[in-house]
Formats: sequence, structure tokens, C-alpha cells
Amino acid sequence: MTVEETKSTILIVDDVPANVRVLYEFLLSKGFKVRVAKDGKSAIKTMEHAIPDLVLLDIMMPGMDGFEVCRILKSQPQTHDIPVMFMTALADTIDKIKGFDLGAVDYITKPFQQEEVLARITAHLSIRKLQTQLQNEIKQRIEAEKSLQQHATELEQRNQELDAFARTVAHDLKNPLNGIIGFTELLLEECFPEIPPSPESIEYLQWIGKAAQKMVSIIDALLLLAGVSKQAKVEIQPLDMASIVSQVQQRLAQMIKEYHGTVKLPTSWPVALGYAPWIEEIWANYVSNALKYGGSPPILEVGADLIFSSTTVNASAEAKFIRFWVTDNGPGLSPQAQTQLFTPFTRLHKDKAEGHGLGLSIVQQVVERLGGQVGVESHEGKGCRFYFTLPAYADHQK
Repeated sequence: MTVEETKSTILIVDDVPANVRVLYEFLLSKGFKVRVAKDGKSAIKTMEHAIPDLVLLDIMMPGMDGFEVCRILKSQPQTHDIPVMFMTALADTIDKIKGFDLGAVDYITKPFQQEEVLARITAHLSIRKLQTQLQNEIKQRIEAEKSLQQHATELEQRNQELDAFARTVAHDLKNPLNGIIGFTELLLEECFPEIPPSPESIEYLQWIGKAAQKMVSIIDALLLLAGVSKQAKVEIQPLDMASIVSQVQQRLAQMIKEYHGTVKLPTSWPVALGYAPWIEEIWANYVSNALKYGGSPPILEVGADLIFSSTTVNASAEAKFIRFWVTDNGPGLSPQAQTQLFTPFTRLHKDKAEGHGLGLSIVQQVVERLGGQVGVESHEGKGCRFYFTLPAYADHQK
């Protein structure tokens, strides 16, 4: 018998002193705490002050019989779960069934067989202990889930507030930055008609303009990264890739001119499925990186080819994808450097070009949201090919 069982309290409810004496002495000798009530009313009143672990309840008692006592115990929340074992000399099956219907867990028959009584009591105390443990675990789990749900709700609210704040701040920052860019260009193009600025002044103005443009690009990148992670659904459509790449060329025209870059385009594009605003950002990241980290001068080639994926649900019907890529003539990347790509806030060429380390991380998140993959193929001294894949659209060529 375990320590917990020896501390259990048994309430004996019987109006026959001889029966009570036998059970009382026996249960005390087995380490139980034992209390006695001589009738039903006394038993109910006793349990108003101290709840036992198990009740041994006689059926035939004057006034309130055992059935009525059991009914009252099972109707009250504080006593509902106490195991009740009837003590009876009756052999009538109907009475036993009635006891079980009222919520009793077992019965023992007079005259008592002490070892049988002990075995039944021990079994039901163990069952009750396990039930209590399970109920406590369920209660704790429910409370934990409620706490997590409340925390999740609060976190979602904070995220919404933070997102709104970030967009407001971004908007408020971009307006003065665009003003700085505009006025810097105006100073460089139209001011100082009588007194030409010194080369140092021109260089300073150019640096101001570049710094402002870099800050705008960082803000745009952070907003795009937040939008990719938060936006639940985007409209996936066939892509006019020639138009998208043309827009990217226009965006990067000044950069292409500055780096004396050359961009070679294909004569036609296969049609893929995607979300045009995001795809434009992918190309902008890939092309700008290739200009910054390519050869001197950078020579870029962009293109696409059809590939197959065997990782579909139906392996016999391989899904068709289109791989879009940008190849440069730069120094290439070592295998170790390739493993660090597409990681937020990681830059491999810190000594060559300024950057904020968000570009390739954005590319990866965007492409994965669209059902594709990203990657790089490179050998040191032979340049790099950065690619991304998208689902093909009906095998049409554009």
C-alpha cells in the first residue's frame, strides 16, 4: 500500500455498532483515517466540514436510507465525485442496480470479508486518484490553452498596432526623403548658374542623393518583407514577364549607367503564374546584385527555361515549373559563401558595395509564398547564376 493510500480518509455510514466496530478497527489497522456517521443525516452534515476520500454506505437505515444519501451526495458539486460503496446484506439484483444507477461505484456484502473489502477500497481509491490527476491535467491544459489564446490575441493586436505604426512611420519618412532626393537633383541640374560649384560640392550633393535613395529602398524592402509575411492571399495570374523585366530596367537605368553594365534579354519568355508586384521586386534584387557584385564592367544575361519537379503529390504526373535566372560575370562564390545566401541581414561583399542584407531574404519568402524555390549556381572565378522558379502556365510561350 502506498503512502498516499495510507493517508486516505474513509467515512463509514451505518446504524449497526457491531458492523461499524469491525470495519473501523480493520481499516485503522491498515493505515486509513476513519470517521463514522450513525445515520444518513449525520453523514451529510459531516461532509459539509470535511470531505472523505471514500464512503462506505449502508443501505438499510432508519429515516434516510442509503439510496437517498447517495442521491444527495451525487447532486452536490462538492461531494459528487466521492466514491460511494454500498454495504448490504441484500441479494436482490434490483437493489444493486438501483445503487449503481444512483452513482455508486461498488458494493460489499455482509458479513464482510476483510481482504475483499480492502481490495475493493484500494482499487477505487486508486481509480479516484487517477481520475483526479487526469481532471487536474485537463484543467491545467484548458487553462494553459486559454492563456495561450489570450496571449495570441494580444500578440495579434500588438502586431496590428505595430504594423500600422510601421506603415505610418514609413510613409512619414519617405515623404521628406523624396523631397531630399528631388531638391538634390534640382541643385545638381539647375542651381549655381553664375558660380559653378566645386567638384567636392557636387560629390557631396551626389552622396546626399544616394543616401536618401538608399534609405527609401530600405524602407520599401522592410515594408515588402512585412507584407509578404502578413498578406494572407494574393491574386495569382499569368505573368507578362517581358513587361515586368522592362519596368525593372527602367527602375535601374541609372544604376546600369553608373556601373556601365550590359543586360542581355531573351527574345521570348515562357508564361508562369505569380504575383506581378512581387516578381518585379525579385528581378530588381537579382539584377541590382549582379550589377554591384558582377564583373568590371558587369555583363548580365537573364533568361528562363522549363523544368520538372518530381516532388508533387502525384509522382506520375510531374508538375512543370519555369526557372528564371540572372547570370553575371563576377568572381563567383565559394561553397561556404553560398550556404550563407538568402539569410536576412547577411551580406557577403561588405567591402564592395553598400547594402542592407534584406534583398535575397525577401526573394526567398516571396518565391516560397508563390510555390517556387530559389537558389544559386556558382563556381569561383566563373560568375554566378541566381534563379527562382514559378509554376508554369499551360506551356504557352510568349
